[in-house]
Amino acid sequence: MMPLLAQLHALSDPATATQMAAQSPTPRAFLGIPAQVLDMLARELRRDHDVPARCDMAQALWASDVHEARILAAKLLTQARMRPDDSAAWGLIAGWAQDCDSRALADHVAIAGGKRLQANPARLEQLAHWITAPNMWTRRAALVMTLPWARLPHPKPAEMAVREQVLDWAAQLAPDRDRFIQNAIAGWLRDLSRRDPDRVRAFLAGPGAALGLPAKREAECLLPPAP
Repeated sequence: MMPLLAQLHALSDPATATQMAAQSPTPRAFLGIPAQVLDMLARELRRDHDVPARCDMAQALWASDVHEARILAAKLLTQARMRPDDSAAWGLIAGWAQDCDSRALADHVAIAGGKRLQANPARLEQLAHWITAPNMWTRRAALVMTLPWARLPHPKPAEMAVREQVLDWAAQLAPDRDRFIQNAIAGWLRDLSRRDPDRVRAFLAGPGAALGLPAKREAECLLPPAP
């Protein structure tokens, strides 16, 4: 793994890294590597290494506590179909969700996690415990990772049940005034309004009344006029 970390350091841009560190809410090290470079590197590593090898790489990258290394770790495990899709990759992603401390990291982990949840919806049971987690980013992950279910055009009964479960989580989190929680609820409802506007109206008239005004406006922005 040292050669890969050394490769990341070789790609660093000190001036950009300094700017990123100054804007970061955490003291984590930054390298200033552009997103497109990390994307290209992740594609090459996914192509050239099997899932167990990528899990090992991802675990070491995350443990380095370098911002770009953690982003790359999440990208290594962002894949719709994995063979094998056992507990290793999901276990890493679920663990990272407890450890996120910035939006950039949380969003990349959520993208990876959403694909693993779609591949095996039984994993959704674990997210119910995240709603009361001390870490705000963990609570938010339960909503962001499940966004694919808000976007389904013709959900089956089991998929409808997942939607209702997530809406129950959103109802529990609606009084939470953290702006990232409010934003996540609003985004979930906004996406759902494209598919099921009546359900969004019902939520906003019920537990959604506890949302802040900016979140309500965001949730309603795509709602068609009520019949």
